[in-house]
Amino acid sequence: MILPGATLGMLGGGQLGRMFTIAARTLGYRVCVLDPDPDSPAGAMADEHLCAPYDDMNSLRRMAVSCEAVTTEFENIPAGSIRALASDCVVHPSARALETTQDRIREKTFIRDLGLPTAAFTAVLEAGELDAAVDGLRMPGILKRSSLGYDGKGQYPVNDIDSARRGFSAEGNVPSVLEERVELDREISVILARHNCGLVHCFPVAENEHRDGILDVTTVPARISTDQADEARRLASRLAMALDYVGVMAVEFFVTTPGDLLVNEIAPRPHNSGHYTLDACCSNCDVTQAS
Repeated sequence: MILPGATLGMLGGGQLGRMFTIAARTLGYRVCVLDPDPDSPAGAMADEHLCAPYDDMNSLRRMAVSCEAVTTEFENIPAGSIRALASDCVVHPSARALETTQDRIREKTFIRDLGLPTAAFTAVLEAGELDAAVDGLRMPGILKRSSLGYDGKGQYPVNDIDSARRGFSAEGNVPSVLEERVELDREISVILARHNCGLVHCFPVAENEHRDGILDVTTVPARISTDQADEARRLASRLAMALDYVGVMAVEFFVTTPGDLLVNEIAPRPHNSGHYTLDACCSNCDVTQAS
């Protein structure tokens, strides 16, 4: 047990890190933030802001010495930094969880290998694989770069091989995923927390609307059936357990027009669709335990 008065570390200093820092300090913890931005929102609220790259070994050593536990604000922290910290202090999520979720090819393959439903997809590592990828899927589709794509960035609509080539070239011919578009009824997400003993709790399922690829409105509870909500929580919990994930994470789903659930992606961190929990939930609320 890590009691108030201890120092907690945060890799990443954006809005989610700021919310974490405010909550931690309110509870009596000290916070050390590592973020290269001198104007980091979380760094401005922290007891200490290490303004350095995420792989700066001097800063990582300083964090490991001063912090009882360290977590991350977003998924693109170098896995090597997590491993370096984990040799000296408690770090969650693990390097394995981040490596799996920060790359779409690894993430979608991991989900599919577990037997969980996803939109049909294929990996495209180089331009020469585009023809087979387009031929092997039903068009229209969407081409998504495998890494560093978020909030709708790095995504291109694909109707034929020519549009696939244009999209692949526009992103610098980096590894990507081509997936079929689905008949979409709505998008939902499950925010969960998993303890290192294996216990999982889920918050009410959220329904999300996006504008220009960025989350715009979240409605809770999601306008889905009880069976769909139960299934979403079950699938999200299974992913957390398969990753041996410890901490807060989110799983995004597509709800198709027939009513089926497809796993879209995993966010190994707090998620914007969970902002409602700051005001709509209290510390002694009985959230749903997933089986």
